[in-house]
Amino acid sequence: MTTEAIGIPDVRVGHWTDPLGETGCTVVIFPPGTVASCEVRGGAPASRELDALAPDKTVPCIDAVVLTGGSAFGLAAADGVMRYLEETGRGVPTPGGNVPIVPALALFDLSAGDPKARPTAERGYAAAQAASGEQLLAGRIGAGTGAYTGHWRGPAARRPGGLAYIERRWHELVVGALCVVNAFGDIDDGTTEIVLDSVTQLDLVNTSARMHTTIGTVITNARLDKVGCHIVAQGAHDGLSRALTPPHGRFDGDGFITAATGSVEADVDLVRLMALAAVTETIRSVAAAPR
Repeated sequence: MTTEAIGIPDVRVGHWTDPLGETGCTVVIFPPGTVASCEVRGGAPASRELDALAPDKTVPCIDAVVLTGGSAFGLAAADGVMRYLEETGRGVPTPGGNVPIVPALALFDLSAGDPKARPTAERGYAAAQAASGEQLLAGRIGAGTGAYTGHWRGPAARRPGGLAYIERRWHELVVGALCVVNAFGDIDDGTTEIVLDSVTQLDLVNTSARMHTTIGTVITNARLDKVGCHIVAQGAHDGLSRALTPPHGRFDGDGFITAATGSVEADVDLVRLMALAAVTETIRSVAAAPR
């Protein structure tokens, strides 16, 4: 079911939304000590600070995640989130002060509304401030404002996408998926027939349907290291593959960041399976959302 609040203590979500420009950004702020890693499978990612999340890199924890519209321009929103977190004392201690770790993933929505309406550092700061207020976890808000699905069918046949959040629970273990669905393909309820003729007739070189990417973060209270978080991010993509047809296109930048707050002992394979289920359900819920 879709929750009204994230069921993991001290995880907060805020948005900046531009309904006229059809863009926005979403910030997830985590408690200190949150461990994270990621997996990107789409062919055209727009991202920031993902290298630091690799299991062999030194940085152990993150402070926030930014999901943003505006394509690569929108990654500037992370600057504002870093400034907000620095002001609150968050970040890796260094001789020059704390440096907040804020990985970011962007989707392409420049053709959805006003291509000049992009998330900026100031908008990212506003979204981080909003995380202390009402928790809005579904709809065409934040990074999901300019999101659509079915781009491969062309602008006239695309359908509204958006942002959604769903949790799975096993006793004290919680695994949630916050997804922004802006897919080249269609949302698949498990019954979609893959019609190859339709795809082969699409002019992928000259088509204007290159405006997509599904991004998200898996949030869990499991105690995982960076290797475990990477494994769970892989499971998130397995869920995406169940819920979108076709998945991981060459013009998609599909990416997931897994963040583990570490309060519950859990087997990584169980967490991965729960992430798969949560992502599948979250993406499919966007198709059922009222328009």
